[in-house]
Parts: sequence; structure tokens; C-alpha cells
Amino acid sequence: MRVFYFTEAPFPDLPPAQDYDSVRVTLPNEVCDPSISSELYNRYLDEWELADSEGLDIMVNEHHQTPTCINSAAPVILGALARTTKRARLLVLGNPIANRNQPVRVAEEMALIDCISRGRLECGFIRGVPFEIAPANSNPVRMYDRFFEALDLIVKAWTTRDGPFSHEGRYFHHRMVNIWPRPFQQPHPPLWTASSSGNGALEAGRRGYVLATFISGYKNTPNIFRGYRDGWAAAGRTEPPGLDRLAYAGFVYTGRTDKEGREGGQKLLWQMSQHANGPRWISNAPGYNSIAANVAAMRNAKPENRENEYPVEMDVDDQIEKGSLFCGSPDTVVKQIRRFYDATGGFGNLLAIGQAGFMDHEETAAGIRLLAREVFPRLKEFGAPASAQAAE
Repeated sequence: MRVFYFTEAPFPDLPPAQDYDSVRVTLPNEVCDPSISSELYNRYLDEWELADSEGLDIMVNEHHQTPTCINSAAPVILGALARTTKRARLLVLGNPIANRNQPVRVAEEMALIDCISRGRLECGFIRGVPFEIAPANSNPVRMYDRFFEALDLIVKAWTTRDGPFSHEGRYFHHRMVNIWPRPFQQPHPPLWTASSSGNGALEAGRRGYVLATFISGYKNTPNIFRGYRDGWAAAGRTEPPGLDRLAYAGFVYTGRTDKEGREGGQKLLWQMSQHANGPRWISNAPGYNSIAANVAAMRNAKPENRENEYPVEMDVDDQIEKGSLFCGSPDTVVKQIRRFYDATGGFGNLLAIGQAGFMDHEETAAGIRLLAREVFPRLKEFGAPASAQAAE
């Protein structure tokens, strides 16, 4: 198993939740002190570089108009890390290409980073979250169609060698495509995507991309991985996908003791409590979700209550039991990950969210070191799931 250290790079110094309608999109940026942002960016870069020096791989993402993730330009952060790190694979998960108007520019950015890093880029593409549709002046309808047209154009731009070509698609139109530079890795960097449902994972499986799912827990992860395997087989492949094709993102904090680890785990849950804060007109843009998904959501909906939208304190034991959080001493973290690994049929990549909220640099660095030195060596030994039933 590979381990990628990840933080969403939050800006946690927010006013009381009762003072604003949503932590995403509409919170005025006067709340954001640029001097604090500057310190945070440099601190987060230091922590990614520490992960590299400790032998972990690195993941970055991007979001927009939200203090939960002030990394609004993943290619910029990746460009810095491509130069300052030495060994780590650099995963971007991902480029929200359904919300970007120039896929060819994305192809150029990623090729440039791959060259600077001497071939360490792992390139992920995502549809984009519903919160960011309005700020991107995008259309929530047919986003998957736009996503795959953009992705196919990026791959073609990376792999075409014999001069300019033109692209006249349904959503994108580009003349004289002939990118310089082309990627360091040939024919192109490894491709990743993400899904939160079995149906969404089908196409990733058909295409053979690495699939990641985020905090989907014991309840949903097996179905997502099963959907990927179904798509893989539907493409005519006779052998099942390797574990390296599957990835899980969860909160991970390793302390010297269970008590220390649980205290760190509680701080990580700030991220989840903030993500829950947002009105439905932002979190479920019309046309973004399928009719079936909206029907299911309405059937399980709770009565409207503004109090329920405030960030709330989340319970460590509850999140461990759900499979969202792994925390404690090194032995405890390994056992928790092993249990989840077996229950979901196995996966070859752990995207370890190791910093969030008010967790300071010293706590974050200590967690990175213990994860790298005491947990990761034991995760490398994970192979097939212990239970044959888990893999069915």
C-alpha cells in the first residue's frame, strides 16, 4: 500500500457560525486576513515537504471561495512542490475540468509539472463539487459529458506527436493543439478520478483509471469498489483490477498513545463539521445530481432546521466506527486500517488526511512522522484481504 499525506489547507479562524449563512461561497473575504493566509501557505508547504522527507507520497486538491480549502490553484502548489520535493509521487485530485473552459491549458500545466518533477506526477481529474458551480459560472447539467470530453481532449493533447490538431466537440472547441512541453512520463502520467457511488465508479473502471473515494466509510465503500470492478470487467478485461487501482481517503492521526492519537483525531473532524455547513441551493444545484439521487436524499431528509447547519462537534468513536477516521497509537491505527481494508475488499492507496482545522504545525509534524515511521512500514505488507468474503 502507498500512503499519500493530504490536507485541504484550511483557514480555520472564522467568526461564530451564527454570524454567517454558509462557510462556502458567500462568506465575505474580509474574514480572510492575508497575513494569516501567507503564514498558512508556507506552513502547509513545509508539512508537505516533511512528508516527502519521511518517505510518504503527497496529495493536493483545490477548492474555491471557501475557508475549508484555501488552495484555490492546485497547479501553483504542485509547481512549488515539484521543485522542492525529491522522492514523493505528487497526486493532484483533482483538476475540476468540468468547470474549466480550457482543457488544453490544463494539459499544458500538468505536462509542465511532470517535467519539473522529473516524472513524479499522478494526475487526477474530477467533475467538481456542487458548491463551486455558481462561482465558476458553470452549468450543473450534463457535467459528466463535459468532464469526459475535456479529459479525452487532455489525453489526446498529451499523446499527439505529429503536429497540431483541431478539436470540435459538443462543449469544447480548440484550434492548433500542439502542446509544449509534453509530459515527462510516456505516454502520459497515471490518471486518477474520484467517485462517491457505485454507478459513478463504473466509467472509471471501464477506462482503467485509479479510483479514489472520500470518507465513504464501511457503508458505501464496498459498493463503490464493486462498481469499479464491474466497469473493469465490462471493458473486456479477464483479470480483476489490482489493488493499486483503488484508493481510500480518510482522516488519519497517529499519536504516541491512544489518548494522544484520539485528541488529534478530534481536531481533524473540524473539516467534516464545516463541510456540513451550507444551504441546499449551494450544496445541491439543480441538475447536478441525478433524479434517483435526489429522490433518495428526499426520502432520508431531516426537517429543515437552521441549527443543524451549524458546525457541530463530531464524535471520535462514531467516526472510527463509520470508517471515516483512523486514530490512536501506531498499533491502534494499523488495526483500524486493517479492519477497514478487509471489510472493503482491499485497496492499494491510502489518502491520509493528516491536518485540519486548528491542528498546529507541531502536532501535524508529529503525526506525519509517526505515520511514516510506525504505521506506513506495516501497511506496505497489506496484500489480499484476510476475508475472501470481503472481496466478493
